[in-house]
Amino acid sequence: MTKTAGGLTKLPLKPLLLLLLAFVFPERLRWLSSFEKMDIFDNSDLEYLVDEFHGFFDSEDDEPTGEVNVKSGGDSDFMDSDFEDDFDSTQSKTKSDTTAFEARNGEDIQGIPWERLNYSRDEYREKRLLQYKNFESLFRSRQELDKECLQVEKGKNFYEFQFNTRLVKSTIAHFQLRNLLWATSKHDVYFMKNYSLIHWSPLLQRGKEVLNVAKPIVPTMEQPGLLSHSLSRVQISTMAVKDDLIVAGGFQGELLCKKINEPGVAFCTKLTSAENDITNSVDIYNAPSGSLRVMTANNDCTVRLFDATNFTFINSFAFDWSVNNVSASPDGKLVAVLGDSPECLLTDAVSGKVVHGLQGHLDYSFSSAWHPNGQILATGNQDTTCRLWDVRNLSESLKVLKGNMGAIRALKFTCDGRFLAMAEPADFVHVFDTEAGYGSCQEIDLFGEIAGISFSPDTEALFVSVADRTYGSLLEFNRKRNRSYLDSIF
Repeated sequence: MTKTAGGLTKLPLKPLLLLLLAFVFPERLRWLSSFEKMDIFDNSDLEYLVDEFHGFFDSEDDEPTGEVNVKSGGDSDFMDSDFEDDFDSTQSKTKSDTTAFEARNGEDIQGIPWERLNYSRDEYREKRLLQYKNFESLFRSRQELDKECLQVEKGKNFYEFQFNTRLVKSTIAHFQLRNLLWATSKHDVYFMKNYSLIHWSPLLQRGKEVLNVAKPIVPTMEQPGLLSHSLSRVQISTMAVKDDLIVAGGFQGELLCKKINEPGVAFCTKLTSAENDITNSVDIYNAPSGSLRVMTANNDCTVRLFDATNFTFINSFAFDWSVNNVSASPDGKLVAVLGDSPECLLTDAVSGKVVHGLQGHLDYSFSSAWHPNGQILATGNQDTTCRLWDVRNLSESLKVLKGNMGAIRALKFTCDGRFLAMAEPADFVHVFDTEAGYGSCQEIDLFGEIAGISFSPDTEALFVSVADRTYGSLLEFNRKRNRSYLDSIF
């Protein structure tokens, strides 16, 4: 994980800024080209420049985005909350939404007016692929990497575009952490917008603030020996939702646990006293005994376990590098530990003992996911690949899946294990058919930073959150079923 000293200091350029500037001031493209070739730079001033010149924004969307300058460790100057109760769902639908019917009739799924720009979508995509610079922590030769990657048949359509709404605009606290979207059903989606944790109903097209972390947070659960204590303003860096529990990690090492159907935060604490020891990853899982557990991964090289019933501390495991991601196997016996090392680790969930080291990646890893059968582990890396590992034979990776242009920042299997979704930092989400040996793929092509991806538990919906200033939105895709007319009757 990039730290404040000598690490990454600024955030990547959002691609749609160029689109807007090209439309309003074509001559500015020449001015921007020198910045575009840089890996990263602070584009907050440019965002306001675009806002001022372009009339796409509503006043409610003019707050700063949830980005933080990593070097300074300081917050952006956000407003505390964007609203008190609900989103204003009375906005013009022609401005906010794109339907499946409109997309079938040629409208861009994100509502980007390509016909008003100086170049076509295909031309901009080609330019984007050529000029996008993937962030790397380790500069290693990748000449042999392509030879390992699976040749995939693209063009499949496992999930059909259903709806896109710009009423939903996620924000990202750290450019390397993208687990900021979770669906607990087809009709219940949770995401972060600045300091607000939002519940969104795709059915009702309404959102409600579930938690405001800009204000002081006082835990509601009190019992002797509990390490919970009040927190001030928290910048959420990562989150997980399972059943009725929401767990979130903070930019200064915080941990918050909230029951969905209960007011307030049940438990919150600071996991580390060190500055900028970000909580990079949280996971909610069931131990072999059946008890619910919460696991955290931090920049202080430590993984911590908590009982999710009473939030008591269970154990902690130290490693030699910052831990960027953890995920427990479906049976709760193994934990995948990934971080600032090309090597990924499989550890025992109880003792923290390393069972096996997984070697093959060339850079640092930030995402992982387990197949529901517990036999396949997927790991995502800044070398632009996802490696699949069979826990029955860990001598080498089973398969290597490659992205188009950036690190693999998010991975999710469907609950039935049929599909694996793989998200790059921006522009691409890949959906692989596991029954076809991952050799068949649907490629979702969009523009903008991806804040998170999530399948609904029934596997019927796939949600993609785009954190772009103008075209930030929530895209919904529905699983394609080959049903006949008679099937719909019964």
